[in-house]
Amino acid sequence: MFIKVLLTVIFLCVTVAVGIYSRKQANSVEGFVLGGRNVGGWLTAFAYGTSYFSAVVFVGYAGQFGWKYGMSASWIGVGNAVIGSLLAWILLGKRTRLMTRFIQSRTMPDFFGTRYGDESLRVIASIIVFVFLIPYTAGVYMGISKLFEMGFGIPYEYCAVIMALLTAVYVILGGYKATAINDFIQGIIMLFGITTVIAVVLNAQGGLTNAIQEMAKVVPNADDLAHDKAGLYANFQPGDFASWFGPNPMSLLGVVILTSLGTWGLPQMVGKFYSITDESAIKRGTIISTIFAFIVAGGCYFLGGFGRLYLASAFYEEKGKFVYDNIVPMMLQTLPDILIALVVLLVLSASMSTLAGLVLTSSSTMTLDLIYRDKKSTEGEVTGGEMDDIVVEKIERRKVVVMRVLIVFFIVISLMIALNPPQFIAQLMGISWGALAGAFLAPFMLGLYWKGVTRLSVWACFIWGVGLTVVNMLIGNPINPIDCGAIAMLGGFIVVALVSIFTPKMPTQQVEHIFQCYEHNS
Repeated sequence: MFIKVLLTVIFLCVTVAVGIYSRKQANSVEGFVLGGRNVGGWLTAFAYGTSYFSAVVFVGYAGQFGWKYGMSASWIGVGNAVIGSLLAWILLGKRTRLMTRFIQSRTMPDFFGTRYGDESLRVIASIIVFVFLIPYTAGVYMGISKLFEMGFGIPYEYCAVIMALLTAVYVILGGYKATAINDFIQGIIMLFGITTVIAVVLNAQGGLTNAIQEMAKVVPNADDLAHDKAGLYANFQPGDFASWFGPNPMSLLGVVILTSLGTWGLPQMVGKFYSITDESAIKRGTIISTIFAFIVAGGCYFLGGFGRLYLASAFYEEKGKFVYDNIVPMMLQTLPDILIALVVLLVLSASMSTLAGLVLTSSSTMTLDLIYRDKKSTEGEVTGGEMDDIVVEKIERRKVVVMRVLIVFFIVISLMIALNPPQFIAQLMGISWGALAGAFLAPFMLGLYWKGVTRLSVWACFIWGVGLTVVNMLIGNPINPIDCGAIAMLGGFIVVALVSIFTPKMPTQQVEHIFQCYEHNS
């Protein structure tokens, strides 16, 4: 216990120290939200990866999908690396950086308002961001708290409150730069932690070969079959849990799409491309981010795929309900104390980095796109007349203060949900990702490439993504939230394309001016 407490205290002290170190760069809006748009490839890549993978993945997704699909769950990690990281950086990195700088956009709602010349889009997008980032944040709390409860014996509620307070401290002090530096430190811990834990867990199962042979013998239990409403095991064959594509490849594909493609439309992920320093940093970041995802995401799902080798009775709660979120913590419970400390630091690192990105995104969106909504011309320049430098500086500082207050507000709300969680971690994340990426992915990505996207098509996609997710939730989730999220994202492209064809086009001069950003190519 002394070792576990010592390592955790050292880690937490370092994160707070980074916040103090970065505070001088967080006095302006540009510095607080985007790190002055001067963050290098390494820091951006690790910020992207650590925001991507949190306790939601390590505890919630790895446990649930490892149980459902066996070893084939590893494909989710591969999809996260190839689609969620490599292709995201290639297709979005450079164009996002160039266009957002050109139109002076600081947030995703700001992008929608300026790119499509409609301030109402900016307002509605900011409300969507604020509302649907809350369940995701609650899921992050739940994941880390379960690991702390297992490793330290501290009640779940205390863990959630402690993590919230510490994250708030370093984000409020140092803003995005503190978050990025801490993400780098936390990313190193995640890389070392996941590789070590996998090696030890497999060794406990007699090695990789023996673990695979044992997985080939496993079949769904009676409880699996009794609650299999989606027909996941309808065509199950012996050995499916150790096969390449598992018991249900199509269902697995839906998870890959949601968890991989979804990052392209999430404001806390895309925002990383706003702040990167130059094109060479993007090239470095692409490689680093992809390798990071292969190791961390691939490792998490690979580890979770062996969950059925452990005693299933340990995964039930007192009322007899099977809890997917208990699988990974129970798998790790037999590890030596030093490794449990490493696991706690691993998940703490992943969760605090994700939480920091979420609260910073939400607070900056509410401040810049709702409370202090600067009007812009079609060129993205702030209008309203010239102001004295002292007045401008005061307004900037006031905005930063408001963002810091909203960080606390956002953390409190999501903490309250986490203390009374309505669903499993994976479902919370599915609802959040489905609504956000379903609404934003298509109009954001197509807006970077296609001049023909219309304002009405963006409105239609907002209604489609949020409407489908909310209606599905209100009528009792007849479509699994994860599958619903995948449908919302892919369907968004069809919605934007069709509506754009049949609705009035944006002024040609306005669109041509915005797309001049790619001619500078710098």
